[in-house]
Amino acid sequence: MGTAADKAHEVRHNPAVQVLGRVGMACYGLVHVLLAWLTAQVVFGDSGEQTDQKGALGTIAETSFGPVLLWLLALGLFAFSVWQFTLAAMGYHWIPKERKRLVKRISAGVRGIIGITLGVAAISIASGSGGGDSEQQQQDLTAKVLELPAGQFLVGLVALGVLAVAFFIARKGVTKSFEEDLDMGDLPTGTRQWVERLGRVGFLGKGIAIAVIGVLLGIAAVNSDPQQSGGLDKALHTLAAQPFGVFLLAVIALGFLGYGVYCFAAARAHKS
Repeated sequence: MGTAADKAHEVRHNPAVQVLGRVGMACYGLVHVLLAWLTAQVVFGDSGEQTDQKGALGTIAETSFGPVLLWLLALGLFAFSVWQFTLAAMGYHWIPKERKRLVKRISAGVRGIIGITLGVAAISIASGSGGGDSEQQQQDLTAKVLELPAGQFLVGLVALGVLAVAFFIARKGVTKSFEEDLDMGDLPTGTRQWVERLGRVGFLGKGIAIAVIGVLLGIAAVNSDPQQSGGLDKALHTLAAQPFGVFLLAVIALGFLGYGVYCFAAARAHKS
């Protein structure tokens, strides 16, 4: 066990892993900045683009050097995943409470999986295959689960799980616990206050967006209708149709922007 732990420690602190991982964190932040832009377009009534991570990647594809940028972004996201997996295995030693450290490691593992998923999607879009409609894929998956015995119950459990994730993400913004993972002294003096403020807005806004996805899943479970489920794109457009939807969308857009800024700060100052 000691040898395995030593090897994991060496991998985590390997200069190449650190540099590539931090570049990858910046790439992850870029995806969220693009999400902020797409969400803002929904606020102003322009909903032509798919408003989720694949939509963000599609926005890059529309630029002059789109395919090249997507390949570079994919490499960055894969590097981000490796860094997150090493944190999941042996990271967060600076967190004294074992239970909280375990939660952070699980979260890092989930981010690693998301990074791989986005990296694969970037390659698919760059190569012209597009990667499919993520909303339709989620509805198809929900339909298959609903067809199972106790399918409504299972979808309901997933909805509760998504809502729990949303709560913990938003809570990090309210309590500023995300600062525990940053060496704030590594940031330029003039930027620390902005990182704190935008980080709070970022985690809160992202939590709200994920909560809406959980609510849609819950409605799909209650009504046994997979068409009522959906991912981020449907969640944002569903909000846009509500009386106070524009206000909430503006908060979410600022949230994605804030989270992106947090990722840029973490690329420089995240503890290792």
